[in-house]
Parts: sequence; structure tokens; C-alpha cells
Amino acid sequence: MVFLEKHWTIEIRSPGHRENKILYFRTVDKVGEIEIRVVGMSGNLELNPDNYDIKHIANILQNVEDLLFPNAKKDRPLITYDIRDGSVMHIFKTAAQYVIGFSAILGQIEQSKSIDFLDLKTAVAIENLQHLSQQKNYEFQFRTSIKKDIELSINPATRFFRTEDTWAEAEFYFYGILKDAGGKGKANIHIDTDDFGYLTIETGQEFLMGQEENLLYKNFGVRATGKQNLKTGEIDTKSLKLVELINYDPKFDSEYLTSLIWKAKKSWKDVDADAWLSELRGGYET
Repeated sequence: MVFLEKHWTIEIRSPGHRENKILYFRTVDKVGEIEIRVVGMSGNLELNPDNYDIKHIANILQNVEDLLFPNAKKDRPLITYDIRDGSVMHIFKTAAQYVIGFSAILGQIEQSKSIDFLDLKTAVAIENLQHLSQQKNYEFQFRTSIKKDIELSINPATRFFRTEDTWAEAEFYFYGILKDAGGKGKANIHIDTDDFGYLTIETGQEFLMGQEENLLYKNFGVRATGKQNLKTGEIDTKSLKLVELINYDPKFDSEYLTSLIWKAKKSWKDVDADAWLSELRGGYET
């Protein structure tokens, strides 16, 4: 475990005294390490940083944040990175308490031989490494500064994939502010919600081309389909597809409410309210 020292200087001025008192404090931030060692071949040569392609480095970097912080990315601590010899060793440093938690997750994966218990983004990150392992015949060995031994190995013989029958198609409603729309490949909208954060929902180019008014920075309800975990209820936010965009204004509109009441009166004009309530109560008197 690594310790980083920080020195702080506090200046105190006392009333009636010209001299300042300088106090020195030392704070210690505990930092832990995560090592992901990649073992394999590049042609006839053993892997090392000189023959390890940059796209595979990018793959590790893209997945490690989801491994450590699948949800609270805005408030996460600093993660630093280094690459070293020893086949190829990816070294990540971050706050020790998160390294301790990650070490426990690695142990549980190794023991259960399953990733179904993980948060979706963490499970997908493990799956991505499993796919790469099978495609390139690589082995990914995980260690942390908590233990000296290998805590998890992902290789072509392992099968760290989510169980398909735990996920099913479902329909959802989301409410929030539409912040962005478009996309070069898949057309989508981005809606900022209070309950689910910032969501990307696939729409198709035809839908966006057919919109005459500007959709941005307005409140909308979104009806969408996507995959949901049958055991945990977790939503696969990367699978969301738009069904309907609903105009949504959470403010109370008295005129709209009055118009609904007047419309309903026509349907209820021939109904005896007292008789209807009596029938509904089934003879029960309050």
C-alpha cells in the first residue's frame, strides 16, 4: 500500500498581535494498487509493452472505470495509470478503500465462477475482457496491493459471461430534460433524469428527422423498451430503444384540469352518483 503525504499551512492572526502563528499539519492519503497482467503472444514474441497494441490498452482503460466505479463516477477518487514490463502489466492506483472492495469482488468471482451477482457495468467489463481473452488467446491476471497472489484469472478456458435467462425485455417510463439528440452511427436522444441519471436511448434517424420543433432542454416523458434483470430488477441502460416521446410538464395546470372535468361531465350526466357509490360499496355503510 502506498502513502502520499500532503502538507497544509494555516495562518492564524490573533487580535492585538502583529506576529502570525504558522501551524503545520500533515495528512496521509492511503492509496492502493490494482495490477492487471496480460500474458500472451504477439506473433512469435511474448507480449511486452513494445509489441502490445494501443487498442488493447484502450480496451483496458475503458473497462477499468466500470470495474471500480460502475455507478458513482462523478464523485469517484482519482485513478492513475502506468504500464510496465512483465509480459504487460497495467497498474492502477486509487483510494485504498475501493481497492479493498474490488479485491473482495475478485475473490467472489473466483469462488463462484459467476458474474451474475455483479452490477451490470462491472459484469459487462468482465465480459469484455473474457471476449478479448478468447479472441487473442490472452490471459488476464488480477492482483491488488491487498494480496500478493493472483486473485482472479481470465483466460480462454474460463466462461465469465452473464446468464442469458436472467435478462428479459421490458417496457419503462423515464422523465427528465432532453439534453442532446443525434449521432453519427446510431441516432439517439440523451435525457437527464433524477431517478436514473443520464440515459442514452436509441431512436432511429427517421424519428429525429420528423421532428419539426426543437426538442432540446425541454421536459419529456420517454416510453422505452430494454432489458431488465429478472432477479435484481436492474435495467440494462445500453439496451434502451424509444417507443414514444411524451410531452411532459410537471407544473399544475388548472385550465387543463378544468377541461378534463368538463369532458367527463358528458359521460356522467345520466349517472346517479349516490346510487353508483352505494353499488360500489356493496351495501357497506360508513
